Amino acid sequence: MDRGEWGQGRIMDWLKKLPVVGPWVARGAATHAWRSYERLDRVKWSRLAAAMTFTSFVALFPLLSLAAAVAAATLSEDQQGRLQDTVAEQIPGIADKLNIQGLIDNAGTVGLIAGALLLFTGIGWVDATRGCLRAVWELPDEEENPVVHRAKDAGVLIGLGGALLVTVGISTVASAMVGWIIRQLGIAEGGFGGVLLHVAAFVVAVLADFLLLLYVLTLLPGVQPPRRRLVVAALTGAIGFELLKLLLSGYMQGVAAKSMYGAFGVPVALLLWINFTSKLVLFCAAWTATGSKEEELTETDGADVTGASGDGPGPAAATSG
Repeated sequence: MDRGEWGQGRIMDWLKKLPVVGPWVARGAATHAWRSYERLDRVKWSRLAAAMTFTSFVALFPLLSLAAAVAAATLSEDQQGRLQDTVAEQIPGIADKLNIQGLIDNAGTVGLIAGALLLFTGIGWVDATRGCLRAVWELPDEEENPVVHRAKDAGVLIGLGGALLVTVGISTVASAMVGWIIRQLGIAEGGFGGVLLHVAAFVVAVLADFLLLLYVLTLLPGVQPPRRRLVVAALTGAIGFELLKLLLSGYMQGVAAKSMYGAFGVPVALLLWINFTSKLVLFCAAWTATGSKEEELTETDGADVTGASGDGPGPAAATSG
């Protein structure tokens, strides 16, 4: 136990002894959510989130450039406008920065360069994210041939890209359907029917994010968590991700562009958004990696008997794939 964990434990012990809030603190400390946070604190999750944020930010722009170049060369003007609206919903503050006409004029060159950059940065993102998620599980880095490792990362990147396309497609169709139904039926945007339709679109978007998180939380780190913990973590992450988009989109569009950062307002806000999202994914991973209180006690007892030899990466590796 390092100094930070020792200090945190002393504070928790002191809070548990308080006359009124003590019992509530004790109950909270026994919850799965708090024990998941303790795991995150133990593995230094702020550093992990910073690594994920950096690699995600670097890989984001080649991804957007490639998608925009392909769309500019293949879609009509009306479809391009709808694509910009979709990008604005998924990554607020970025769509208005895209020069669609410039992409149309140079679609081939932009697509080729962006594709090469995306392959390079995307493989780096996969490797960094996998390492961060495995760190949450307290598993060692995988040892294998570097060429084979990069090839596997490229395959994971393609699979993740396909899953991302499916989720974005589902979310786009849901948003388009809501707008179409509102126009066809003449429903007021702020009325009960309009709110109900937007809630339905939100639920569909959550379902799409849920499917994507199932991929990220299992295949990416190479683990097989219990089904119940995986479903709860993925659902929590999906709802949290959509809420983050709703909360931060208003800030990025209404405040970031007018902030003291000037031209850097949107990139800074985008970094914050990616960082919060990375921390959310790490919390979901910690939820899947944290066993019940009884399981942890059993694992601790087993470690007292067998852990002295230093063999193996620890109890969590029992569920790794």
